[in-house]
Amino acid sequence: MPIDQSNSSERRIPDNAHARVRSACLPLFAALILTSTALSAQTPPQTQPAAQQTPPQPRTIQLEDFAKISSVNDPQISPDGKSIAFVVSHTNLDQDRSDRELLLIDIATSVPRALTHDRKGVGSPRWSPEGDRLAFEAIDTTAKDPKLQLYVLPMTGGEARKLTDAPNGVEQFEWRPNGQEIAYVASDEPENKKEIEKHNDAFEVGDNDYLAKGPETPSHLWIVAAEGGKPRRLTSGAWSLAKSAPPSSPASPINWSPDGKLLLFTRQEHPEFGDADQTTLQILDVESGAIRKVTPHEKFESYGLFSPDGSRIAYWYPRDADPNNENEIFVTQTSGGDGASATKAIDHNLFRVIWMPDGNSLLVGGHDGTQTSMWLQPLNGAPKKLALGDVNPTWMFWIDAYVGRKGEIAFTGATPTQPSELYYMASANDTPRRLTNFNQSIAALKLGKAEKLEWEGPDSFHEDGVVIYPPDFDKERKYPLVLVIHGGPTAASITSFTFFPQFLASRGYIVFSPNYRGSDNLGNVYQRAIWNDAGDGPGRDVIAGLDALKKLGNIDENNIGVSGWSYGGYMTSWLIGHYSIWKAAMAGAPVTDLYDEYNLSDGNVTTRYSFKGSPYVGDNLKDYRAQSPITYAAKIKTPTLILHDTGDARVTITQSYQLFHALKDNNVPVKFFAYPVSGHSPGDPVRQMDVYKRWADWMDQHLK
Repeated sequence: MPIDQSNSSERRIPDNAHARVRSACLPLFAALILTSTALSAQTPPQTQPAAQQTPPQPRTIQLEDFAKISSVNDPQISPDGKSIAFVVSHTNLDQDRSDRELLLIDIATSVPRALTHDRKGVGSPRWSPEGDRLAFEAIDTTAKDPKLQLYVLPMTGGEARKLTDAPNGVEQFEWRPNGQEIAYVASDEPENKKEIEKHNDAFEVGDNDYLAKGPETPSHLWIVAAEGGKPRRLTSGAWSLAKSAPPSSPASPINWSPDGKLLLFTRQEHPEFGDADQTTLQILDVESGAIRKVTPHEKFESYGLFSPDGSRIAYWYPRDADPNNENEIFVTQTSGGDGASATKAIDHNLFRVIWMPDGNSLLVGGHDGTQTSMWLQPLNGAPKKLALGDVNPTWMFWIDAYVGRKGEIAFTGATPTQPSELYYMASANDTPRRLTNFNQSIAALKLGKAEKLEWEGPDSFHEDGVVIYPPDFDKERKYPLVLVIHGGPTAASITSFTFFPQFLASRGYIVFSPNYRGSDNLGNVYQRAIWNDAGDGPGRDVIAGLDALKKLGNIDENNIGVSGWSYGGYMTSWLIGHYSIWKAAMAGAPVTDLYDEYNLSDGNVTTRYSFKGSPYVGDNLKDYRAQSPITYAAKIKTPTLILHDTGDARVTITQSYQLFHALKDNNVPVKFFAYPVSGHSPGDPVRQMDVYKRWADWMDQHLK
């Protein structure tokens, strides 16, 4: 079911976040945008004489530290292999926003320098083939209706040139291999724009969410000279390039063939998000305008990428054409054919593929137990897991990595004690070298220890999760426990630094983030076991993990809270309706009514893939009702806090209203706070911090 939110690590929405909604769903802390320190944090303080050094005792993490966390993403190795362009974000609390800059770091010296200043929405740096220019997106603040536009910065000096004035903004772009042109994607304006201005604005409803105020317009391909000029439209029609809404992976990228004659893209038959399953790979001959399909498939294809010699295409496709299964990487001939899976031996849900320069192997990545891993997958041979140590590449339904022309790898990642930084590997056989230290102030804090916990779960599943202990943990004491359950459900909790669990641990809690069937970290059988079993099976998995944790002897069993966002909110609502062990609950953007999810959310009808089909066909409705937490609301006795955005299209706020009234009418202590913003969770730092404070304070009120 198309929901998302996981607490697998602290992350932010990618700068080019026009991703399509996948049937798998999306994550909580993925939607809560990371903040950052200023660039000056990169410079270490001057050393004092030894006799004067009195290092302060480290303190525990506090709420205000959230605003000090840097977010690093989208690394791009220069063609000469000497530097990396990337994006760094920091919090501007006065303006309640996240400010971003493009930086360039010298790989040999690890010295960064800023490439942009005071540009809103800056992101998506992309090198020209010669490395003499850098294209990027930024909001044109001089326009009457500011949108993301395309800019090109000469690396020899001078100001960036704006190339586009797309009415709805630029969604993504890629340099043509000759360096003379750039292809980009932009959505069309409504055909009846003038009539809409006269309030003749009724629109035909399709598979859109209930918050829609007009028809979703298709996105199409354009091309513009790198030196500027009038753009040329390449495609048109009622169909669209793949659509999406964050939180999600970046939009299925367009990709040039090495000879610059062909453009590979993902076509979606209808632009509504509920039709995001209807996607196929297509190739455009740029000069003739001819378009052809690559494979015989009719659905589920995306993220196609030409091999270095242009003879083959690697792409995302679910195992056995079933979206409940793992996402695998298929490889086919450019000339046509469905190809075959190149990654079945890995048996993990993969959300990135990059060709290695030799054209005979792929870099892929995904969740792997309580870690995020990357593998080198030869086209003919066994996969090799990269030796990343305790570094987890950044994941948000996308592995944030880049491969250079010599096979070097740049990626952003986090460790259990340090948030997002930039890492570099000279080759796939190397170990990661950290190039940045934006989050040194966070790493210096007294943090809780994060450990992997494994247990034997129901139905013969070997399961895992993450436990974070209070910074001053005493194994002779007992502590109140808070479960923070990841969303998705196709996601995972891993040992990377995550702000909120660390914040709870600093307040004297043991924090447990269990993985459960439907999580994408333990193989295909485990991931698809949630099909038509949204609550009961995962609920039993969580309880089995809790029982295993209790056996360690440090849990105050009279003071246990349960919480989560999105599907984590679903699990919270389910668990408090089926088990009476909880003293407190926090349900954030909770899915409580799967019938509403099918009818009203942005993913709407794709929910059918998680069940036997539409709730309106046969007797399928009974499954939707039986697996909806609201069905069991009369059994809930747990004091519950509900948090939700009023403009959430992923999980409609109607579902929180149902839970609120059900608890209130049954005299269960309940508080419901709504944020008057759009999105699946608040995206601005002030409201993000308010979420964390209310969440933690609710646990304090009932567990201490």
